[in-house]
Amino acid sequence: MFFKSAKINEFRLWGLVFTLVGMGIMILGTAGIILWGQVGKIFAGIFMVFGMISLLISVAVYFWAGMMSTSATMLQCPECGRQTKMLGKTDRCMFCRTMLTLDPNQATEHPAENAQA
Repeated sequence: MFFKSAKINEFRLWGLVFTLVGMGIMILGTAGIILWGQVGKIFAGIFMVFGMISLLISVAVYFWAGMMSTSATMLQCPECGRQTKMLGKTDRCMFCRTMLTLDPNQATEHPAENAQA
């Protein structure tokens, strides 16, 4: 994971990035009308299409993140005690970014071993 946050939050972040980039491209294209007049309308039209494609990608990413969120495993974070969602075998807490795992082989601490000591 690149930003060291929960996987669902990273997908949402990419959705937001595509939304902002798409809107920025459209605004930049509209500036072509101000700079070049009638010729700028072609420039604006092209940039509007690219901005719309970016916004549609954003919608797809948000939809995908929502679908994954509905099937995510809900668990309580051992560090902060808050309810969080987990994708895959390992993920991070959505709130405190603690590494979580459901695989006992990847766990750093085994509660059963600590209870006997």
